[in-house]
Amino acid sequence: MLRTNPVKQALKEGRPVIGTMITEAGSTGFVWMLANLSYDFVFIDMEHSAYGLQPTADMIKVARLAGIVPLVRVTDLAYNVIAPVLDAGAMGLMLPRVETRQQVEQFVRFMKYPPLGVRGATAGRGSTDYGGASPRELVQSLNENSLVILQIERKVAVENIDDLLSVPGVDAAVIGPFDLTISLGADSTGSPQVEEAIGKVVEAAKRHGVASGIHIAEPTTILKWYERGMTLLGCNTDLGFFTAGAGKTLTELRRGTGAGANAANEIKGIHV
Repeated sequence: MLRTNPVKQALKEGRPVIGTMITEAGSTGFVWMLANLSYDFVFIDMEHSAYGLQPTADMIKVARLAGIVPLVRVTDLAYNVIAPVLDAGAMGLMLPRVETRQQVEQFVRFMKYPPLGVRGATAGRGSTDYGGASPRELVQSLNENSLVILQIERKVAVENIDDLLSVPGVDAAVIGPFDLTISLGADSTGSPQVEEAIGKVVEAAKRHGVASGIHIAEPTTILKWYERGMTLLGCNTDLGFFTAGAGKTLTELRRGTGAGANAANEIKGIHV
């Protein structure tokens, strides 16, 4: 079955979408739970996890069945990474460490079928829910519905942002705040120079008709940037949610019982 991509459609219409990221759990059940909670999308992280193709493909399949849009942050700009994940049924990919227009053009080529790119065609896979499709139907539907996302997390990417976002086929630019902070030599993700850089990306996205977004642990930060125009809103990770929830429970119990109270620590967000 050929599907439309509700996240891509929402972004094209300027509507916000909310999701999170799986980096450690590696559980298809976790994906289904997120769908039950009505998250719009889930990023499956291949860059900073030990996930290979098979567990990633399994989570993608369950996401499609459960009704949550599966997006994947790939490890690198390599066809043998990108094509199998798309064939498994990922409805969008995010490329980390983007710096140049040439990288973006290659990313689009790898994600799209001819004449827009060089992706090899196969039907009856996860991308069509194991159903058939004619060559024309396959190319038209998957080219239209695959979501091309750039992760902006380097100083040079901010400097080149107009060049990056003017590449045909780019749908969204998502800030990687932790790496961007490091690249800028700043003290924190909320420092003025980081916020200035993020603002430049948001304004460039508006100029080029591209969605912008961020993935960070703090909802207040996300809402602030939503007010500035961001619509692809990623909040926290499986690690972050587990650490915060488990830590909060432990802190409450230690305070209430006096058992090991000195060991209670402040729980901080997990950055992506």
